[in-house]
Amino acid sequence: MPNILTLNAISPVGLDRFPKPQYTVGSKVSEPDAILVRSHNMHEMDIAASVKAIGRAGAGVNNIPVPKMSERGVPVFNAPGANANAVKELVIAALLISSRNIAPALTFVAGLSGDDKTLHKRVEDGKKAFSGTELPGRTLGVIGLGKIGSLVADAAIKLGMNVIGYDPHITVEAAWGLPSLVKKANSIEEVLKLSDYVTLHVPLLEATKNLISAQRMVLMKKGAILLNFARDGIVDDKAVVKSLKTEHLRGYICDFPAQVLQGVPNVIATPHLGASTEEAEDNCAIMVADQVRDFLEHGNIRNAVNLPDAVMQRESLYRLGIVNANVPNMVGQISTAMASAGLNIHDMLNKSRGEMAYTLVDVDSPVAPALVAQLAAIKGVLSVRYLPMEKP
Repeated sequence: MPNILTLNAISPVGLDRFPKPQYTVGSKVSEPDAILVRSHNMHEMDIAASVKAIGRAGAGVNNIPVPKMSERGVPVFNAPGANANAVKELVIAALLISSRNIAPALTFVAGLSGDDKTLHKRVEDGKKAFSGTELPGRTLGVIGLGKIGSLVADAAIKLGMNVIGYDPHITVEAAWGLPSLVKKANSIEEVLKLSDYVTLHVPLLEATKNLISAQRMVLMKKGAILLNFARDGIVDDKAVVKSLKTEHLRGYICDFPAQVLQGVPNVIATPHLGASTEEAEDNCAIMVADQVRDFLEHGNIRNAVNLPDAVMQRESLYRLGIVNANVPNMVGQISTAMASAGLNIHDMLNKSRGEMAYTLVDVDSPVAPALVAQLAAIKGVLSVRYLPMEKP
């Protein structure tokens, strides 16, 4: 009976995907087979040797020690796209808030006092300071054209905006889902030079840290507005402050408050609200729970950040899942060991991703513990799991 440890409050809708009494789920379980997490920092955590999978009920996995888990052959799952609509709605709200100067206007009204006649006069005298612009005909630059970026682009087009996008690593699936009216840029610099608004939708990696740097910010249109609802660290906050002070950048709206941004005029920071909707939390929990359960029961991998997608329809009661280094002759050694044990391979799937590879093998008869140990002893094999099913 698998044990699922929860490190944060995970949506009950997602936890219900683990049927009782087959699964034990909770924050106090010992020797967990899998961990479900949202924002809990796992880098300093002693992760039990029993853990076979980690599921992040969200997109980013910065709070999980992915390299260490890879060394152990433990897949780290996430839920890409499950919170996409929630983030899209917040980005569109940010576009409207910034274009119409709603935030400073609200502050102005909150500071008024007096009777209705006095308030009316002060409103009429002061409202000119908050005159804004309309979105139709303006250009939105979208850097990162995954699920969220594509949804933002589509919504902006429906609002009458021109959209220019850039993503050097766009997937075929994302490309098919991209609105045809999106103009494709050849570089980040091209997006920055042509856009009245720029929105970022890329993961935080070493290559994207300070992606919008002081040097790139200079290339932006004078009076442009920058939006960051992707990840803290993608934008150089100090450069933002400097650009706002010189009035080159008109505004910065982000989901990541920072000390250097506090109190800076024309900065609006929300408290990491991107995925904070009931629907997004439910969607993320359901998606990652289904992925973890499918891996624990059948060895299938969908949306692991450190291993390739590998899904094989099950036609045998006896299955092995093997995580190994992506080096030559691994499949040959695995097949030879099975043949030596007298096992007939019914079906096999081998996938690789960078330095990691994964093999699913269905065989026609039970697998002895000695063979599992023999496979685990092959140099380069990181983990071996035997996944027998009960006869129907």
